[in-house]
Amino acid sequence: MSLPVLVAIVAFGIALSVAAVHFTGGSRTAMLVDADQALRRFAEDFPDEVIATVRLTADARTAFLDLGRGRTGIVHGVGDCFLTRIVASGDVTALNAIDPRSISLRLADFTWKGGQFVFSDADDAGAVMAALKPQAPSQIREAA
Repeated sequence: MSLPVLVAIVAFGIALSVAAVHFTGGSRTAMLVDADQALRRFAEDFPDEVIATVRLTADARTAFLDLGRGRTGIVHGVGDCFLTRIVASGDVTALNAIDPRSISLRLADFTWKGGQFVFSDADDAGAVMAALKPQAPSQIREAA
């Protein structure tokens, strides 16, 4: 078999595999329908936790859950699944207020570093900032 024919067959096979993954839902993004779904998903991994407040981001991909005692639960959509974490202020390496409704969060966790989160309400963003505020003042940067 000639090299150009082999390359064409391999390229076609790869394209077919990518299309199959896409059309069977592999490229779908997980979204939280409401706060109750975030509560249920978090309870699957942490059934003994008591949640006081749920704050959803504007894009419905992330929920921040107030667990009390200086801890925050996070439910975040990754691909078509959700990851859950319990985070304390000591786990935060950087926390920035981008604007009144947006924050940037960086965690020490090597499996999920955090990200940028936009809320529908500035009060929600402020509450999450206050809950996750690192202990060292030099780690906190606020937008000017």
